[in-house]
Amino acid sequence: MTSIRILKTFLAVAGQGSFAGAAAQVALTQAAVGQQMRALEAELRRPLFERQGKSVVLSPDGRELVPQVRRIVGLYEQMRTPATAGAMQGTVHLGAVVSAVRPLIQATLALKARHPDLDLHVSAAKSAELTARVAAGELDAAIVVREPGAATEGLAWTPLYTEPMVLVAPRRGDEASARTLLQEQPFIRFDRTQHTGQLVERTLRRLRARPREVLELNALESIVDLVRSGLGVAIVPLLRDARWPADTRLRIIDLPRAEERRIALVQRRASPAAAVIAAVAREFQARLPA
Repeated sequence: MTSIRILKTFLAVAGQGSFAGAAAQVALTQAAVGQQMRALEAELRRPLFERQGKSVVLSPDGRELVPQVRRIVGLYEQMRTPATAGAMQGTVHLGAVVSAVRPLIQATLALKARHPDLDLHVSAAKSAELTARVAAGELDAAIVVREPGAATEGLAWTPLYTEPMVLVAPRRGDEASARTLLQEQPFIRFDRTQHTGQLVERTLRRLRARPREVLELNALESIVDLVRSGLGVAIVPLLRDARWPADTRLRIIDLPRAEERRIALVQRRASPAAAVIAAVAREFQARLPA
């Protein structure tokens, strides 16, 4: 019967993309890693890897196995934690949209300082990808933009905060209205294929504005940097931890009946890592500005 150690080695190989990289992570020789993986393939009676020179990639069967193995290893780590110990252990995989990565990392580091045996991994991606990875079991939880119509079957959502859409303009000593700025200044648009881009479009419709578009990007901070340089104006969500209002080169203009971007934590229902995820969420919210 396959041991938990072999399953941990499998996850290491899947993550590192080579037996050598996995060997360093799990403190084994490369030969021992290869032997364990061959034994696992023999026991499961299907190939889990495709060898490509010195690297390995997961086969379709291997990719399908990853979330199942993570759940098994997670449950085992929970079993190893005494109920009365008050300490958290195990490995938990988290994700976040780029704008939420910094407070999430701060939260994980604070939790790790109190629970040294807790291993927390953070990755960044777009909301749709993160939600799909949580549903597939590749991530235990993620902080994402809650989009209308997002998949909910088997998932639990915890609202965290909202971000109103605002107009960002370079500060030039004038007090032109939002409508005037949108009519007269070049407009830098957020990617309209994304939910945030759709919020921008709805905001423009509410304002009955047809700006002169010069660029379309999928990076909020890059858009604001261009505005700061005087290259145009933009409609973006006012990020919860943004320092834009204090920037002397920027003008942040509130919009009437503004659309809001909703940020939420998504996890699988009855997740074996629920206690750790709840602790991470508390630490995350404690680090957000009021």
